[in-house]
Amino acid sequence: MANAERSGGPAGVLAGVAAAPPGARLRAARLGLWLIASVLAIRQVAAVLATPRADRLTDLETWVGPHGVLHVNGSLYDSTRFTGTPFSGLVLKPLTNAAEGALGWGWIFGTLLLVVALGLIAARALPQPAGRRTSLLAAPVAISLLMLSLPVRNAFWLGQTSVLPVLLVLLGCFTVRGQRTGGALIGLAAALQPTMLLFAPLLWYTERRRAAASAGLTFAACTALAWAAMPHDSTAYWIHHMAGVGLGGPADALANQSLHGALLRLGLAGPLEIALFLALGAAVAVLGLRRAVTYARDGQLLLAVAVTGCAAIAVSPTAWQHQLLWVLLAVVGRVGRRVSDRYVWPVAVILVMTLPAKMLLPNMAAMNPLRDNVVLLAALAAATAVPFLSRTAEHYRAPVATEYAPALPARLGSLTLPPLLRRVLTRPNLLLELLLIRVTYAAYSQVRLVARGDRATAERHGHQIHSAEHALHLDIEHWVNHTVVSLPWLNRFLSFYYETFHFIVPLTVLAVLYARRPADYRWARSALGFATLIGLLGFWLYPLAPPRLMPGFGFIDTVHGAQDFARPDYGAMTAVTNQYAAMPSLHFGWSLFCGIVIAVVAPRWWMKALGLLHPLFTVSAIIATANHWVLDAVGGAAVVCAGFGLTYALQGPRVRVPAPAAPPASAEQPTPPTPPVPQGSS
Repeated sequence: MANAERSGGPAGVLAGVAAAPPGARLRAARLGLWLIASVLAIRQVAAVLATPRADRLTDLETWVGPHGVLHVNGSLYDSTRFTGTPFSGLVLKPLTNAAEGALGWGWIFGTLLLVVALGLIAARALPQPAGRRTSLLAAPVAISLLMLSLPVRNAFWLGQTSVLPVLLVLLGCFTVRGQRTGGALIGLAAALQPTMLLFAPLLWYTERRRAAASAGLTFAACTALAWAAMPHDSTAYWIHHMAGVGLGGPADALANQSLHGALLRLGLAGPLEIALFLALGAAVAVLGLRRAVTYARDGQLLLAVAVTGCAAIAVSPTAWQHQLLWVLLAVVGRVGRRVSDRYVWPVAVILVMTLPAKMLLPNMAAMNPLRDNVVLLAALAAATAVPFLSRTAEHYRAPVATEYAPALPARLGSLTLPPLLRRVLTRPNLLLELLLIRVTYAAYSQVRLVARGDRATAERHGHQIHSAEHALHLDIEHWVNHTVVSLPWLNRFLSFYYETFHFIVPLTVLAVLYARRPADYRWARSALGFATLIGLLGFWLYPLAPPRLMPGFGFIDTVHGAQDFARPDYGAMTAVTNQYAAMPSLHFGWSLFCGIVIAVVAPRWWMKALGLLHPLFTVSAIIATANHWVLDAVGGAAVVCAGFGLTYALQGPRVRVPAPAAPPASAEQPTPPTPPVPQGSS
C-alpha cells in the first residue's frame, strides 16, 4: 500500500505497467500476435468448412471429384477446366482414389500447414541485421498477413496448389543445405508452375550456378516424365496451349493479373497484342532480374526472390488470383528517407493484397484501367520501379526521425502518452494519406450500408424524434420544407448546396491544412476520424427514417424526387447508401467540423466568419430538403464535439507552431538601423 500511495494510486499502477521491462512488453506483444495469427487461421478454416460442400474446394472437385477431369480417359485439357501442367496432373492422379470427405479435410489442413511454413521461412529470411524485436515478431505477423491475403483465401476456397510452388522456392533458397538440393526444389516448383523457371537465371547470376543447373535439370526431368506418361496431354499443354494459354477462365477476366490479361482488357487482340505482350514481358523479365540480382548481392535475398516472383506474375500468360503471393513478399523492401515514408510501400502492398480493388480506387470509368489491374501494377512496380534502399544506403538503418511536439503533462496522473499518440509536427506522406483516406471512406460506406435497419424500426424511431421535437417546439421541418419549395430559386440553391458541398469543403479544408499547417492537419484529421466513427455507431444502434421517408407526413423530397411509399426500398438510392443513416447527421457534423477548424486556424476575422457560414447553410439545406430532422443536426454537433474531445484526451491540445524567427545578422553584414517611427503612427 505504501508503494501504491507513493506511485499515485491507480494512475501510478498504470504507469508501472507502462514502465514494465522491455523484455516483458516484447513477450506480451509476441503472445498477442501469435494469438491473432491463431484466430485468423481458425477463422479461415472455419469459413471454408462452413461453406456448403458444393461451393467449396471447387477446383479440387473439378480435378479429382467423381466426375473430375483426372478420372476421364481422354485428355486432361479437352474441357479446358484443368489449368495445371501435365506433371501436376500426374502428381494429383493418385488422389482420385482417396475418400472424398477425407481428401477435403486433408487438403484444407494441409494448405494451412503450408501457409504456416511459408510464414515461418519468410520471417527467418529477413535481411540482416534485424533487431531482436523484429526477429521475434516477424513470424506471427507474416502468418497473419498471409491468412488475410486474397491469394491465400482464394487458394483455401478453391482448393488450389498455388502456395506449394512459392514454398518450394523459399525452401530451395533459404532452408535446405546444398545447392543441388535447393535447385531441385526450385525445378520441382517450375514443373508445377512454369514461370518459376525465371528463378534459374537469378541463381546463375548470383554465383549459385550448381543450383541453377539443378533447377533446369529437375524441371526437364519432371516434364519428360510427364511427357512419357501422358504424351497426348503434354503435346496439348506445351504446343497447342503454349504453356497453358487458353486454359481455365477467359484470359481477359479480372482474375488474370498478368500483362497478357491487361492488354486483352484494354481491347488489344491478335498478332499486335501477342507481339506487344512478348516485348513488354521480355523487358519486365530482364529489368526485374537485374534488380533482383542487385538486391541479392546486397544481402537482401528475400527481396530479390520477391522481385523475381513479381516479374514472373507479369510475364505469365495467366496469373490467377491464387498465384499472386509474390507481391505480398515484396513488403520486406525498404523505401524512403523519412520514417513516415517507410510506411507507404508496406501499407500499399498489404492493402492491395487484402482488400478488393473497389475499396482502393473510386468506382469511376476513368479509374477502370487502374482498378482492374491493381495487383498487376503492384507487381510491375516491385519488379521494375520501386526504389528499394540498399543496405549500404545512408538511410537504410537510420531514416530521418519524425519531429514531435514537446511532451505534455499526463491527463491521468503520471501516465505518459504512448508514442503512437504523440503530437507530430511534420507533414505526413501524401500518398499514404490519400490511400488511407480512400480506404477509410470505402470502409465507412460499407459499414454505413450494412448498418441499415428495417423499415418499421426506422419509421418508429422517426415518430419518436418527431414527438420529441414537438414537445421541445423544434418541429419546424414541415414549414421550412414547404416554404423553400414555394421559392424555386432558394429551393435550387439549397438542393445544390446539399449535394455539392458535403465533400468539397472538408476535402478543401484538409488539403489547405496539409499544405500550409501540417500539425493542424493531423489535429483536424484525428478529430474528424473520431467523429465519423461515433457517427457510424449511431447509425448502427438507431436507424432513423428521415422526414422525406415518413409516410403521411407530407414532406417533399427536393433532391431525390417523389418517393413511392408502396415500395419497401424507396427506389434506386437504397442500393448505394443506407437511407436510414440519419442520426446523427454527419452532413451537418462534417460542416460544423469545417466551421470550427476554419474559425480556429484562419488568420483573418472575415475568413472565420465565412467558415462559420458553411454549417449555417448546411443545416438549412438538410432541413429544407427534408433529409434530416433538427435533432439529427444536434446529434451531428454532439459527435463532432466528442471527436475534438477524444483528440484532446488522447493526443493533447492542438499544437501551436510559432512562426519561424528571422535569421540573425552576420558580423560582416550588420543589421541596418531601424528608421524612427513618426509620431502618431502605430
